[in-house]
Amino acid sequence: MIDQLTLSDVLAEHARSRPTVTAVVDGEVRLTYPELDERVTRLADALAARGVTAGERVLWLGRNSHVVLELLLASSRLGAIFCPANWRQSTDELSFVVADLTPKVVVWERSEAAAPLSGDGWILAGADYEAFLAGGSAVPRPEGHPGGPAGGSAQAPGPGDDSAPLLALYTAAFDGRPNAALLSSAALVAHSTALLVVRRMEDGFTFLNSGPLFHVGTMMFCLATLQIGGTNVFTPAFDAEEVCRLVDAERVTQAFLFGQMIDAVTEANRDGKYDLTSLRFISHSAEWDGMTTVDDSPWCRSKMGGYGQTEVGGMLTFLGLAPGAAGPAGRPSPLVQVRLLAPDGGEVPAGEVGEICARGKSLFSGYFNRPELNAAKTRGGWHHTGDLGRREPDGTITFVGPMLRMIKSGNENIYPAEVERVLKTHPAVADAAVIGVPDERWRQAVKAVVALRGEATAEEIVEHVRARLAPYKKPKHVDFVEAIPKKGFTPDYDALDAAHGGGGYPGS
Repeated sequence: MIDQLTLSDVLAEHARSRPTVTAVVDGEVRLTYPELDERVTRLADALAARGVTAGERVLWLGRNSHVVLELLLASSRLGAIFCPANWRQSTDELSFVVADLTPKVVVWERSEAAAPLSGDGWILAGADYEAFLAGGSAVPRPEGHPGGPAGGSAQAPGPGDDSAPLLALYTAAFDGRPNAALLSSAALVAHSTALLVVRRMEDGFTFLNSGPLFHVGTMMFCLATLQIGGTNVFTPAFDAEEVCRLVDAERVTQAFLFGQMIDAVTEANRDGKYDLTSLRFISHSAEWDGMTTVDDSPWCRSKMGGYGQTEVGGMLTFLGLAPGAAGPAGRPSPLVQVRLLAPDGGEVPAGEVGEICARGKSLFSGYFNRPELNAAKTRGGWHHTGDLGRREPDGTITFVGPMLRMIKSGNENIYPAEVERVLKTHPAVADAAVIGVPDERWRQAVKAVVALRGEATAEEIVEHVRARLAPYKKPKHVDFVEAIPKKGFTPDYDALDAAHGGGGYPGS
């Protein structure tokens, strides 16, 4: 099909038009675009031999790596779906993801959480992965052939169909369990195009993947860098000293950094050991600004402001498109539409609060294997974000807050329902509710309010959650009460906030 553009096609074009450009840096691994393209061709062939066809799932359980990009691009070449899972999760959480996604192939790094799950179809990262990839053919299929480097197939969805789901990112634990949001090549290319314009990404752009690639915030910049034909540098996880070294060594243009991470990098380079001037970034502090180059792109001038979520590909609105705007979320990407809707589906007038709803080129394809949720979230032909907003008199958007209770700790979204579900599995817990309390360092911390039917200490309650969920989701505080106040069948969160010091929620 001549009107298609998958991520695999983007790679194949760069292999021709940027033959000497470094596409990937990861430790000792350095790959030009032609070298990356050849590895993806081999990997796609090896995955196909394992039964990975259009619509099948491939899962990554590990930290940041160039392997993530290779698996994504090979999945694009086959019409498959790739998911980088949150490696910080517990064994129980990862087990849910594996059972939910039913991947044909899992590539994994050893960890306490992943090791108990390994089995058939699992390929260990490192030497085993390299041997698996090397076993695939380096001979590309003819262009236009399903799975070829410029795939075009008459069958849809499948290889060459840029509307087919490609990337799955788990998010939004509305009911206590997460859901995999599916993004197509078309959506990812559209979002990358908008982002690279607002960020003013140019030839030679180099991005340091220092945030987790299971988060859309890092992934969206990784893919925009791919889109522009830049260089993606990978580090397994954030380490301030290593970030300084890589920025200096690779002349990094942008990295995934925010608040506390910026402060940590500033402290690590207080002696000026590393040259960070290639980093074109937001103004943050006198020390930071003196080490880096303060960037004048709309994205950086606006302090990387806007509103987004995984389901919209990353950013739905950009403050950089609305300098001096009344609404701190800015204006929508030029490739989407945004409406503020009332419960009856009608648009609310400017100045009134409604649900932020959207449609357009960068929107997701729905959640994997969630037909009822998908029907509810796309009613009326709009994606219902579950967040409240307001249209200001100048047409810009203000984000008011989530319709469902959500806790924001650092850069992580924590849904009370997910933590409450685990709390209630403790044999001594009769009932429980979770609120967010202000935290000086992380903005909010998790507080569990627990009604007991037996004996348990706060430490035992915290450990029970820590053993079953990612560490950042465990309660920092535990309050014991006789009973949980209710509104109908659900906790009365307003009463709990008032009684137990809740506050600091997103939008407040």
